[in-house]
Formats: sequence, C-alpha cells, structure tokens
Amino acid sequence: MSSNSITNESDTFEIGDRTVHRLGFGAMRLCGEDIIGAPDDEETAREVVEHAVDCGVDFVDTADSYGPAVSERLIGEAIGDPDDVLVATKAGLLRNRSGDWIAHGDPDYIRNQALTSLDRLRTDTIDLYQFHRPDDEDTPFEDSVQAFADLQDDGLVDQVGLSNVSVDLIERAREHVEVATVQNRYNLNDRGSREALEYCDEHDIGFIPWAPINGDDLDAHGDLLDEIAGEHDATRRQVGLAWLLERSDVILPIPGTSDPDHLESNVAASRLSLSDDEVQRLTDAAE
Repeated sequence: MSSNSITNESDTFEIGDRTVHRLGFGAMRLCGEDIIGAPDDEETAREVVEHAVDCGVDFVDTADSYGPAVSERLIGEAIGDPDDVLVATKAGLLRNRSGDWIAHGDPDYIRNQALTSLDRLRTDTIDLYQFHRPDDEDTPFEDSVQAFADLQDDGLVDQVGLSNVSVDLIERAREHVEVATVQNRYNLNDRGSREALEYCDEHDIGFIPWAPINGDDLDAHGDLLDEIAGEHDATRRQVGLAWLLERSDVILPIPGTSDPDHLESNVAASRLSLSDDEVQRLTDAAE
C-alpha cells in the first residue's frame, strides 16, 4: 500500500442530515469471483476499506447480496460503525452459486434482511437502506417500498434509497417514503438513466451511478479519453470519474476495487479539474 497519502477532494452532498464527500467507495469487489463467497485474502479486503476511510472517503456502498453477506461482514469488521462514515446497503436480491441476481421484494424478507445487515455492519441503524431492484413478477412495488418506510419508522433505518428504477417508480415511491438517493447504472457511455438523473437533479435527490467507470464503456471513447487524460497526466478511469463529478452536483460515484493502489488512483480523480470544454466534449460523446 502506498505511503503517500491521497486525500478525497470531491465536493460534498447531504444525505438526510449527513454530509458526505461525493466520491465514495463501492464495496462489491471485496467478494470472491462473480461476487460469490469470500475473497482469497480477507485481510487485504479489510485494509482496502480502512484505507478508503483514511483517504477521506466517508460514503461506502454495499449490499446484502454481495457475497452474499460477505461485503457487509468485511466492512463491519474493518470499520464498525464510525460516526463520520455513512455506510449504505441494499436488500431485494437473492443469489445462488451460479452467480444469478434474482429479484425478491417480499416485505417480510426485506425486514428480515435489515436485521441481518444490522448485525454484519455492527450498527444499530442502517444509514442508508436501498431497495436493490423492483420485483415485478411477485411483489407489488409499493408493498416493497412500504417495508423500507416501516423500517425507517421503527428506527432501524435512517434514510431510504432506490436502485434500478425509472422516474415513474421514483415518483410512486415518494408517495410512501422520502427518497434520499437513487442508484442506477450510468457512466460516460451508458446514459440509459439520463431521465432519472435529471429528475434527481431537479429534486435534490442523490444519484449514485453504478458501474461508473466500466472498462468496456470507457473503451467506446478511448481516443477522446486518452487525449484528455494526456493533458492532465491522468488515466482514462480518472477522467471518467472526474466527468461524473462535473456532470451534476447530485452525482455520487462509487468506484469499487479490491486493490489498494487502484483505490488511491480512484480517490486521486477527485482532484482532477477538467476544463468546461473537456466536460462538454465528454458529455457530447454519447448523447
């Protein structure tokens, strides 16, 4: 691990009454292959989480389905429940040994999963609890959302978020609970959730882009990224993250890694200052 301290210099955003730096850490990659089981080196995984916090990352995102249960456990073991770090998790997906992600939004299941997440994260209250994916086949969306609202009313959850949702679903959810964040796939090349981002921007809802620096998506604009990266002595991934931070004040990228050096490289993107022209060229690239 590098001895040179890298500091998170991203702007901040308020999630409920908590203020966090907009560049966070996604903890999915702390698990084994296909996000199933434990990593080969659990000690290094815990060190990555600890180092992220040491670098000023105060927003960590995970889910009960990562492992399943592995990512939450490692976070709990690594940092416990510090007052100055917001740990977000999710419920609503089942896993199997084949690596499938199966929607399961049954309210009783969600309430049970909240209790297991509390135990693994070593906390009394989940800072941000997100509905991982709508269960269109088996459970009405509103029933699932109401389970999250009830958990908030019971004091087990501080803030409620949604994931993989449309604008219509966000509005339907807001009839039952205040929605603090929305987590959808979004990056330089994949703008499929642009309408959801614009809605969040308008209503000051945090927008957490998953797969924020997907390699294949970055490759689609490799020449442009290489040109801009060369001007800043940066990497493609750093430019992709810097663009997200410039794209909207409500965007909270959560790049994930299990490697300490990659972690530092991601955090270093927070100090990369793109020109207005560079931001516009990147924005126009996939419009």
